[in-house]
Amino acid sequence: MVLSIFACGSNPAIFELTSNQSMLITGKGPGQDAAINPYSDSRSVAMVENLGKTAFGVRIQTEQAIVTEFEMKPGSDEEFVLEPGHRLLLDSEAKAKAKVTFRKKN
Repeated sequence: MVLSIFACGSNPAIFELTSNQSMLITGKGPGQDAAINPYSDSRSVAMVENLGKTAFGVRIQTEQAIVTEFEMKPGSDEEFVLEPGHRLLLDSEAKAKAKVTFRKKN
């Protein structure tokens, strides 16, 4: 059972954001993304956890438009559905820390 849980998701990536920073996590392309989403060619789920003491924003967008924006409060975790071609960004006004993992959308 435990092995099947780990096989269904990616390795977690932890990011430390500085004040007034926007970080593109996925969507730029192979070798250029901050985190590898192994399911980027299909619907996937980005699991984002706020590990810090300050809030930060999660932004999902296409090349043309913002799809959604969400504020992550300290200690919170949320799941975001990513369609192929979506970009995942983290936006911080203060120093922040986040953990991001991916899984295939069923």
